[in-house]
Amino acid sequence: MGREKLVVVSNSRRSASLPLFLSVVVLCLSRCVTCAEDDGGGGISSSPASNQLFTQLIYKSMYNFTSIFRADIQKNFDFCIQDIDADWNGAFNFSSDTRFLSACAKKLKAGDVMRRICTAAEVKFYFKSYFGSRKRSSNYASPNNNCNLTSWIPGCEPGWSCSIGEGQKTDIKNSKDMPSRTGECGPCCEGFFCPHGLTCMIPCPLGSYCPTATLNKDTGICEPYKYQLPPGNPDHTCGGADVWADVSSSNEMFCSAGSYCPSTVQKISCSKGHFCRTGSTSQQSCFQFAKCDQRSSNQNITAYGLLLFLGLGVLLVIIYNCSDQVLSTRERRQAKSREKAVRSVRETAQAREKWKSARDVAKKHAIGLQTQLSRTFSRRKSMKGPEMLRGLSQAKAGTDAVPEQSNSKGKKDKEKSNLTKMLQEIEDDPEGHLGFNLEIGDKNLKKNAPRGKQLHTQSQIFKFAYNQIEKEKAMQEQNKNLTFSGVISMATDIDIRKRPTIEVAFKDLTLTLKGKHKRLLRCVTGKISPGRVSAVMGPSGAGKTTFLSALAGKATGCTMGGTVLINGKVESIHSYKKIIGFVPQDDIVHGNLTVEENLWFSARCRLAADISKPEKVLVVERVIESLGLQPVRDSLVGTVERRGISGGQRKRVNVGLEMVMEPSLLILDEPTSGLDSSSSQLLLRALRREALEGVNISMVVHQPSYTLYKMFDDLILLAKGGLTVYHGSVKKVEEYFTGLGIIVPERVNPPDHYIDILEGIVKLNISSGLNYKQLPVRWMLHNGYPVPPDMLKLIDSVPSQAGENSAHGGHNSEAGTEEHSFAGDMWEDVKCKVELKKDIMHHNFLKSKDLSDRVTPGVLQQYKYFLGRVSKQRLREARIQAVDYLILLLAGVCLGTLAKVSDETFGALGYTYTVIAVSLLCMIAALRSFSLDKLHHWRESFSGISSLAYFMAKDTIDHFNTIIKPLVYLSMFYFFNNPRSSFGDNYVVLLCLVYCVTGIAYVFAIYFEPGPAQLWSVLLPVVLTLIATRDKQDDFVDLIAKVCYPKWALEAFVVSNAKKYSGVWLITRCGSLMANGYNVNKWGLCLIYLILTGIISRTIAFICLILTRKK
Repeated sequence: MGREKLVVVSNSRRSASLPLFLSVVVLCLSRCVTCAEDDGGGGISSSPASNQLFTQLIYKSMYNFTSIFRADIQKNFDFCIQDIDADWNGAFNFSSDTRFLSACAKKLKAGDVMRRICTAAEVKFYFKSYFGSRKRSSNYASPNNNCNLTSWIPGCEPGWSCSIGEGQKTDIKNSKDMPSRTGECGPCCEGFFCPHGLTCMIPCPLGSYCPTATLNKDTGICEPYKYQLPPGNPDHTCGGADVWADVSSSNEMFCSAGSYCPSTVQKISCSKGHFCRTGSTSQQSCFQFAKCDQRSSNQNITAYGLLLFLGLGVLLVIIYNCSDQVLSTRERRQAKSREKAVRSVRETAQAREKWKSARDVAKKHAIGLQTQLSRTFSRRKSMKGPEMLRGLSQAKAGTDAVPEQSNSKGKKDKEKSNLTKMLQEIEDDPEGHLGFNLEIGDKNLKKNAPRGKQLHTQSQIFKFAYNQIEKEKAMQEQNKNLTFSGVISMATDIDIRKRPTIEVAFKDLTLTLKGKHKRLLRCVTGKISPGRVSAVMGPSGAGKTTFLSALAGKATGCTMGGTVLINGKVESIHSYKKIIGFVPQDDIVHGNLTVEENLWFSARCRLAADISKPEKVLVVERVIESLGLQPVRDSLVGTVERRGISGGQRKRVNVGLEMVMEPSLLILDEPTSGLDSSSSQLLLRALRREALEGVNISMVVHQPSYTLYKMFDDLILLAKGGLTVYHGSVKKVEEYFTGLGIIVPERVNPPDHYIDILEGIVKLNISSGLNYKQLPVRWMLHNGYPVPPDMLKLIDSVPSQAGENSAHGGHNSEAGTEEHSFAGDMWEDVKCKVELKKDIMHHNFLKSKDLSDRVTPGVLQQYKYFLGRVSKQRLREARIQAVDYLILLLAGVCLGTLAKVSDETFGALGYTYTVIAVSLLCMIAALRSFSLDKLHHWRESFSGISSLAYFMAKDTIDHFNTIIKPLVYLSMFYFFNNPRSSFGDNYVVLLCLVYCVTGIAYVFAIYFEPGPAQLWSVLLPVVLTLIATRDKQDDFVDLIAKVCYPKWALEAFVVSNAKKYSGVWLITRCGSLMANGYNVNKWGLCLIYLILTGIISRTIAFICLILTRKK
């Protein structure tokens, strides 16, 4: 930056205090020389011992003098000086080479060195004149007592100095009075600079090159400096250096790039294999593969960048093509274990059936043998009966003929009883010791298999689950016509957990839309009972979904009237949300998970925490089996971009998500829409099995087939306006409508016929005397319900009017309502939206007492489950991640090549582009974390799954990108841009920046729709960076800039780079940091601010996640 710019941006406090820092140099050196003068008054001896003593005196004084100005430097220059001793040594530690002092002493008269060095007052005056004025039009100091409008001695010219008069003694510590220097003027010594307008010398800082200037006769300029000889004075010669300022205005004083200056009077070209930046005091060795020719100003380390680019590129290609292999291998192993268990169970079941068949055959043969033996013995008895009688009559007393016959008969009876007992034992215990010991499929299977909680291996768990399923199938086969009580008894036999029942009764249920006062439901009375499947039907606009939403407690933005009883008590339905399943109309299923993974996650989070893993596996396997999802269990559900399972299978997975949590009340919104007849029947059979276990099931159905219609237990038929036309058993619906004179024609599906009547498509017979609008009133009168006053007129309608109106939909009672103005309609809409927002917020923060008697896993356990799910999703999205990394690599290459580090601004331009590019790319990528999953989260949160666990798991997995993306970007940018700051410093700043912008992206992703969120993610980094880098002219804009994250990120980048500039760069560093308002001590504070911004943004994002949760 130019000298004028430094003057403009400086402030009076710092400009007045800046000379204090540089006065240390003058005071230290002058004190040493003063000591020399006091000791002898002669010149400096040429002996090495004298030079060594002179050097020791100088640096002892310099060390002692830094403590005098330490407080002033800390107070006024803390923004650019972090370590006073380190910066002092970096600029004025000449202990390695003091030859320029000896040369100056030899050149001048004896003891004249100390009379030519500037005092503290002169140094302060020079820098105050340099920095103090708002606009500087010349390159010399303001008028003073030595150089003013009436006096201009040769020493006032640039590069020249004068001595204090003889007998005049100065106090070097005096910072108020300037001594008179008018005699013995001459060129400035090498290693010093003499400002234009002063008559004293100041030592040049390390990293500068201050030789005596030589005159270029062609141009009249003293080279390498840019001042000219005074006109009209031919005896005047070129002096030394004339100014030390920022690099843009005094670059001739800086040691040039490609060379290094071990002292301020010596410049050496860089050798091959080394590089020397501007202002270097030594040459630095290049890296092994870096290209460094002779006089190289920087090392070319793009080879490292290219190697990293190729390595990362190959890694990304591998990830892109093999991202699914990790999960696929695990799934294949699990599938093999499951198939082995299934095969073992089925082989065991088949063997058991074969054994039972063999046992039955053996039993029949045994019974036949017994019958044959009994017949044989009967014939022998009849043939030998007389002989035996004769024997008995001829027997003598004391013989044993009778006992022998008796013993033989007793043995036969004993054999018979033993055979019968054995068969009875086999029948009672087919797996006992008298039968076969079946150990098919697993030779190590023990006779007494362990229960579910004792199973550990995957094979044992699946074997336990499928064994239970096979038992249930066998029981169902034996009892095809099961009732609710029969299923309960069966559940007792096969250890199926009993679920709590929920009965929902409603009386005069009415829903009115807030703001518009439009009735969605009216006077709906009835109940839905456990163990029954209820179908809600009606024409479009009848309020079917609204009715079920009201029962589920999801009707927001409405005023609800009437009474809803849960198990006969007035309680909130939200108290039972852990055992209530709601299947939405849309198939809200994670497309990047398999069928089994979707069901398994729902089961783990929503089943009771005390249920063991094998029992949870059994629940999931039972649902998969009942829904016919076994063939596609390991297939991805699929997304718009990636093909998955069919629509019908996806619909069944949507239902299965609620079935696996074993609900007591299951509400489904059009589960059969889009399914063919066979799929619908399969789904309904699974639901009927759930109902037989005591589940209360209610669903909205559109145009069911007759077979499907007959599978329902109850029917709720609604008319337009949310009025009940029928609510009762499906078996009695035709009987009821027949009583009204409505007969279903042959080969017409009853529900289709009734809906056509309610739509006004089918005309009612005039003889029935009914209008379709009278059907709700007839139902009220049929059940003795009160009829609203405005509907009483429909009771006595004229038949002719009924016939006329039924064909055309009847007379609209609301047609004659007065029309509102445009402003009135707009006001009604605003009120409706406000009421809706209030209702949604009320539902979001509604806390109800949990009456479900189910303790689900806690937040930490759910957090663990979410981590597993999100990790799988990220692995399957590895190709998208690879593309993100590739874009960051290309951005690093482009910006690192185009935006080279500028020493004047410490690389501010390249870092500005970095902040914009990294912010934009990382924010757009972070939008995917929540934008695509909002519907899934809303569904899961309504069922009681923790929103905190969901948010924390997402953020935890995204920390992988927060760590890796800065590495990916810097691997290119750093090696192509090659700043002076370390790779570690840049990485830490970029890490905090990515963490910050990721949190901001979360807010956009959650609060906005995907389109506006992407627009905000693109605009915000650009706009905030422009504000942060804008010149300070407006206080309001400055205030905004202070809270913008790009300002703190840029400051951290620039400060980390500026710390590496020392010595001759000291003024450039202070001037640049002053101009931008940066502080070298606030590097850590900048990082803390970025981290706090990320934390606050995440907190806001989580609050938005709760507030915007739609019911």
